[in-house]
Amino acid sequence: MARPDKAAAVAELAEQFRSSNAAVLTEYRGLTVAQLKTLRRSLGENAQYAVVKNTLTKIAANEAGITSLDDHFAGPTAVAFITGDPVESAKGLRDFAKDNPNLIIKGGVLDGKALSADEIKKLADLESREVLLAKLAGAFKGKQTQTAQLFQALPSKFVRTAEALRAKQAEQGGAE
Repeated sequence: MARPDKAAAVAELAEQFRSSNAAVLTEYRGLTVAQLKTLRRSLGENAQYAVVKNTLTKIAANEAGITSLDDHFAGPTAVAFITGDPVESAKGLRDFAKDNPNLIIKGGVLDGKALSADEIKKLADLESREVLLAKLAGAFKGKQTQTAQLFQALPSKFVRTAEALRAKQAEQGGAE
């Protein structure tokens, strides 16, 4: 029978896996407490970075329906539970890992899909959600402007053609 404190820890971790958009597993061996504090700040407001016990976290992940992370639970492990924009937190992890080579990104999960360490780094290379939405809005606005210009061009082209035809007829009528 499981001890009540361990069962509560598994339940809490399972809930964090369920309520998160993404989770990134890292190895933090060799990092100081001050560096871990800096890492937590660099992840942004919508991420929680927790040092976890491998066995309990593996059980919690499986309870939450995530079995793709089982191979990553070896060595000292910490999990970044991301509830907001995963790109912002992935950038924070990537940038911190560049400055502190002791932080190793093992892998993760995004909306139920397993991610390798390389895929997390590619996610960090994306622009933020707000920037992508702004670019999409700009593209839509540009298309609307082009459409409006097209609709304005049709009547003015018709008027110019009609005027040229009238002038040609007047010229031919005056020549006879």
